[in-house]
This record gives sequence, C-alpha cells and structure tokens, in this order.
Amino acid sequence: MTTQDMTTDNKSIVQRALAALVATGDVEALAPLLSDDFIHHRPDATSKSKAEWLAAVGAALVPLAGMQVEIQHVLADGDNVVMHSRRRLPDGGPEIVVVDIWRLDDGLIAEAWEIIEPVAQAAAHLAWWEPTHH
Repeated sequence: MTTQDMTTDNKSIVQRALAALVATGDVEALAPLLSDDFIHHRPDATSKSKAEWLAAVGAALVPLAGMQVEIQHVLADGDNVVMHSRRRLPDGGPEIVVVDIWRLDDGLIAEAWEIIEPVAQAAAHLAWWEPTHH
C-alpha cells in the first residue's frame, strides 16, 4: 500500500468513526475502530484508556443527542489525521470548535488528542498573551 493510499484510508476511518458516533449516539459503534491499547491524551496531563474514554464519551453523548457537526477540515499525513469541526450543541446550547488529532496504527485509532473551545469564549482566550498593563 502506498503512503497516499494509507493517508486516504486513515482519513476515511476517522470520518467513519465520527459519523457512526453522531448517527447512532452509541459508543459501541466507535469501539471496533479503536485499538485495544488506545490512549486519549488530555491537556491536563492525564490520559484515558480505551474503556475509560468510551465510558466518558458515552456519558457525554446523553445530553448531546441531536448535536450538529460540521466538519471544516480533515487533513492526513501518514498515520496522523487532524479533524477541525464546528459543533452546535442541542436545545440552543453553545457552538464549539473542536480540533481532534488521531494517530492510527494498522487501520485502528491508537491515540487521540483533542482541543475544545466554545466559540463565544474565543476572544477571551486570546488574552493570555497580551502584556499586562500596570
């Protein structure tokens, strides 16, 4: 298999995983696409195993039924796939922007990183780099 074929396959695996999850609202649709040693890396330096992450996603999906997902970009380079999406939470909930980074290994998702930002808070999140005025 060429690198181009692998990149295309990896993109379709990630797109299929998200589509299955959103369509069914059932983490069991996602489970077969994750490797047994899957790791979800969190920004707070903890990580979650496959079982822990699936449980957390399953719990989060209950109030998120009906969430609208608009995929903005799917970029792939070898084993890595980056997906940028905008998601509108149901019942007038906030709009969020999500960047997911996935590493695939032998056709399965092996690692994931995720950045989530509420659109309404985006401007405030830029303040960290501004110089302090005394």
